[in-house]
Amino acid sequence: MPLRSPNDRRRLLRALLAGGGLAAGAPRAFAQEAPAMQRGRLVVVFLRGACDGLSALVPWSDPEYARLRPSIAIAAPDGTASTAIGLDGRFALHPALAPLLPLWQEGTLAVVPAAGSPNRTRSHFEAQHHWETGLPDQSTGAPGWLNRLAAFDTPRPSQPRLLGVGEANPHILSGAVRARLIPRGAAATRAGVFGNDTAREALLELYGDDDRLSRAFRDGVESRLMSSKELAAERAAADNGAGGVAGLAGDARQLAALMRADPALRIGFLSAGGWDTHVNQGAATGQLASRLSGLAAALVQLRRDFDRPGDLVLVFSEFGRTCAENGSRGTDHGRGNAMWLLGRQVAGGRVHGRWEGLAPGNLNEGRDLPVLHDFRAVIAQPINRLFGLPDSRLAELFPGAAWDASLDALVRRG
Repeated sequence: MPLRSPNDRRRLLRALLAGGGLAAGAPRAFAQEAPAMQRGRLVVVFLRGACDGLSALVPWSDPEYARLRPSIAIAAPDGTASTAIGLDGRFALHPALAPLLPLWQEGTLAVVPAAGSPNRTRSHFEAQHHWETGLPDQSTGAPGWLNRLAAFDTPRPSQPRLLGVGEANPHILSGAVRARLIPRGAAATRAGVFGNDTAREALLELYGDDDRLSRAFRDGVESRLMSSKELAAERAAADNGAGGVAGLAGDARQLAALMRADPALRIGFLSAGGWDTHVNQGAATGQLASRLSGLAAALVQLRRDFDRPGDLVLVFSEFGRTCAENGSRGTDHGRGNAMWLLGRQVAGGRVHGRWEGLAPGNLNEGRDLPVLHDFRAVIAQPINRLFGLPDSRLAELFPGAAWDASLDALVRRG
């Protein structure tokens, strides 16, 4: 079934009652339902390199969790600083994400725990491209989905309607509508791995073969098979031109200031690299904890600056990581992952969608968290409700995706 809001019949009935009839084939004007929300703003935060969602959102009550991760599991909540922070009877936050707890408690932070792309690739290059275009079945020849979304909002593509801070040329912003880009740090002097089509095509071709490096990506054992030089190259490519998370809060402040100064900029993009934790990932402390701490600071900043009723902050990574730790006390490329949503209209303080646990029979290929929710269907919920995007436009934005009714409570009404 194509992407479609479950309220179509009610809207149609209201239109018929109000106007005495509706011409066959006339579009359903979703945008008329909540005009105040149409002035909202969208900020996307891309965690490049595959953030470990099972450490960020800890399934602490699942007995398989500690068994699968003997040295990197986050300890069950007990109220101390070195253990997870309980959210409900199933899930907890990594202790480094403690600044997000007030957002959860006030109901402005929600999580979908098992989301991802229907494409099974374990290549950073391909997966990031799919997330940025919103087209999991294509690796080339499409603009970014944020650019396509902006095109629905303006008849003048030459007027900047998108803003990116950090990366020099993120593909998610590429397309007919002009984007304002503010490179920072190393990105100011280089275009990144996907900075041009030639480089992108070369990398996608490289990982399409059946050589040792490509098999390593698919099998998720890079840390054991790659040389140190290959692993360094893999990590650099996974970051895809994004800076580290240490500067993310500063990028967030700049993005907010620029969007306040120019109301036409309704769509913003940030990213952070460094999430490819094949080796010595750490548990309550360590390299991942340090990155999560920086992420928490940035998200608190964004929540503070984007507080209008229709504002939304969306956080995701290209895929998850293996449920079991590897021989290097890290994790390899997986499948399903957590998606995070922040905003006043988000039905926060809840974990939404399906969760089947970590028992071997519930895992993808016996090793990964499965993808139970298409990432496009997760995004469609707030885009439909907060931006008033009709289902015909949703189908253009994410062709081939289906509406996910199990997520209908993700965004508050009214």
